[in-house]
Amino acid sequence: MLFAALLLSSASLGPVDDAATPLLWSKAQEDGSGEAGPQGTDDTQSAAKAGRAAFEAALDWLSSEQERQPDGSLPTNGAKEEAPLAVTALTTLAWMAGGSTPERGPHGVQLGLAIDYLLARVDLDPKSPTLGYISDGRDQLSRMHGHGFATLALAEAYAMSPRSPRGRRIERALRVAIDRIEASQGTEGGWYYGSERSLQHEGSVTITLVQALRAARNSGLKVNPEVIARAIEYVRRSQREDGAFRYAIGHKQTSVALTAAAISTLNATGIYSGEEILRGYDSVQRELSARETASLSLRIPPFPTYERLYLAQAYWQHSDRAVFERWFATERDHLITTQEAAGAWTDSRFGSTYATATNAIVLALPESLLPIFQR
Repeated sequence: MLFAALLLSSASLGPVDDAATPLLWSKAQEDGSGEAGPQGTDDTQSAAKAGRAAFEAALDWLSSEQERQPDGSLPTNGAKEEAPLAVTALTTLAWMAGGSTPERGPHGVQLGLAIDYLLARVDLDPKSPTLGYISDGRDQLSRMHGHGFATLALAEAYAMSPRSPRGRRIERALRVAIDRIEASQGTEGGWYYGSERSLQHEGSVTITLVQALRAARNSGLKVNPEVIARAIEYVRRSQREDGAFRYAIGHKQTSVALTAAAISTLNATGIYSGEEILRGYDSVQRELSARETASLSLRIPPFPTYERLYLAQAYWQHSDRAVFERWFATERDHLITTQEAAGAWTDSRFGSTYATATNAIVLALPESLLPIFQR
């Protein structure tokens, strides 16, 4: 019954052909007439154009960085903790969010190479205990987190060209990748970093895997509704009385990022309203308001890029569109002013490629070219 929300959600789209997929950022976003802010003002049009320029510069920078790699992946660029699989998957999503499809559009060639890299990392050995696991030996950090991003990226790519030769390869990979997600769900209903079932669990891995399942279902692939129901219950049990969501059930740690990610997880299952959603939004707003009067060192979150990605998604699905518009206008201005001349952003922990791909996804969110991010 809970899974019916996922199946019937307005964001649930079946596969489409390449010809039907938009290839360019729409003119509405360029001239300020789109949905991301008040319409018709010179300031709005100027901000929209600047945002588009920042977005395109980011995608171009990502393309130039891929040229340094022989296998279609992306370099992590200055990361203290390297996660090339996750970073490449996020870049793949960013290029698709810009309107490119494999081999078509301004970054179609690069997108095709990245998808082929992800496909080459899928364990297709039927005798393997980790059949379906998407991994890269260089990436010992993201593990199932990276598997979730990679599955999400492949599911979005599959929706663009399901009947192409690459589309058939993606379908085969997705079926076993979905099975791996379902088989590795923990006893509490969440997931952890390992590719097999575990007693451990945490929320940040759980959201990527739930979103991957949602995207796969959107693309017409079968997902076990019992897995979704258990994931929903896991997220609900991780919420505190004050509305914030914990890092994991029984864990004390919470944050704006974790709460926004939990809201996004529930959204991915088709839950967009209800007490837990409202309490979550209230918690986020209280924490963000408290930052405004805090000392400078306390205003900067520990994982700003991660927080921005999930705040964007949580606010994007808010019932009051103005909530997203106010947040997005401020965040877009911040991204425009902090972008480097070459088109990149920096992240001291996970590197420039991670920051640039993630921020590009945020800037593209109002355009809604990817089914997983549609309202």
